[in-house]
Amino acid sequence: MKIYLPLILLTVSLSCLSQSRIELVNSDTARVFGPGIISDGFSNRDMALSPDGNDIFYTLQWTNGLFSVILHSQRLNGEWTKPETAWFSGRFNDLEPAYSPDGQKLFFTSDRPLQESDSSKDYDIWYLLRKGNGWEGPFNAGTAINSDKDEFYPSLAKNGNLYFTRDNGETKDDIFMAVSNNGAYGNPVRLPDAVNSKGYDFNAFVDPDENFILFSSYKRTDDLGGGDLYYSLRRNGSWMPAVHFGKEINSPALDYSPFVSGDKRYFFFSSKRQLVKFPFPEAKTAAQIREVLSSCGNGNDDIYIMNFKILEEKMK
Repeated sequence: MKIYLPLILLTVSLSCLSQSRIELVNSDTARVFGPGIISDGFSNRDMALSPDGNDIFYTLQWTNGLFSVILHSQRLNGEWTKPETAWFSGRFNDLEPAYSPDGQKLFFTSDRPLQESDSSKDYDIWYLLRKGNGWEGPFNAGTAINSDKDEFYPSLAKNGNLYFTRDNGETKDDIFMAVSNNGAYGNPVRLPDAVNSKGYDFNAFVDPDENFILFSSYKRTDDLGGGDLYYSLRRNGSWMPAVHFGKEINSPALDYSPFVSGDKRYFFFSSKRQLVKFPFPEAKTAAQIREVLSSCGNGNDDIYIMNFKILEEKMK
């Protein structure tokens, strides 16, 4: 889902001090991920870590979603490379990367045309196929998934079932699921009201075994203000009523795009929470002010990381 909210500025905390390298830190509280490298003051969102833990993809988005590009970092000899534009991105609006659990497909959202000669396109789900040490594609996910409306934020179960967000008219955004039958998808169905609401429900991460789903929702009665993270458990084949993660995870700003690493050690999410606060305790020079305003925590999107076990305990 594209997210456009106004910039609000709040205090740069210690979590925004720039790092010299990317580190996976398993903290019991949410921390900015890769401050100064990944979360660098621009809008950075939609984390995806490969199943083998050696590749990172995420979205860099310009103001109000005018342009989105997928960036890539690779772990080589124990160190992460400087993020660069992914080989399949950089021309059209691309965002929301997601691996299949087996690592053989890499999905993402794009407004690229189906044919080079086509005019502009709405947002569809696309994917690449692993071939040896490289990738084939990208390929459009096809008319069984993509419609004349926008589709966003793909997430894959082990059985191939595809979960995604679709513009659904009056209810704005809803979460859909398409069943995979030997790689072919049936007609997508809207998840039940236990998950979807009358507001905006979007950017869902499904557990590979489909035991739970994590997603963001806006305009629920318990929403803290900007859109919050929720979860729903699946019991005996049915989704249970969605539960708010509480203030330990959510903030008054928009919290969204959840992702759990394949080994279930790390939980990532995107947030517009503000860490910069006015007035300053003392006067600052123009250079100091520019440094503060261009850091993470300035009201643009940042990626956060924490120990997934904390969420598992909350979901029991």
